[in-house]
Amino acid sequence: MLRAAYARTPFDGEGSYRYGGRWSSLGTRLAYASEHQSLAMLEYFVHLDPDDPPDDLVLATADVPESVSRERVKANELPAHWRETPAPPDIAKIGDDFVKRAESCVLLVPSALAVNENNWLINPRHPEFQQIVLHPREPLRYDPRMLGSRRGRKH
Repeated sequence: MLRAAYARTPFDGEGSYRYGGRWSSLGTRLAYASEHQSLAMLEYFVHLDPDDPPDDLVLATADVPESVSRERVKANELPAHWRETPAPPDIAKIGDDFVKRAESCVLLVPSALAVNENNWLINPRHPEFQQIVLHPREPLRYDPRMLGSRRGRKH
């Protein structure tokens, strides 16, 4: 999920490169994705201002063939503080090291919001990235109650 203005190249890792994230430092290029649309929405909405919800969200999806190499980090392999907000800097080192090693294209990591589900960190500069099939982006419509709004609700 992303704003329409950034949807032209949704998996280029520009956002993490410019701003960093839980799993990567500023200057590390990784595309953050989720294994399910519902998790993507949860991950995105937790950062929104409920008084200023976006009206231009786009859903970007892709198929990652089994042939694309991947690694997995399990929650029980992480330090006890990994879910803290803001994210501890040593957690970002995990994604930074993943990109530097360049041994795999995808790193599956547990969601800090739903630890039994995974976010997918995709290295857009890995040679196998070309095997990932990007789908046309589509507008995302969401229920305003996702942000605590009761507008349009009849009593």
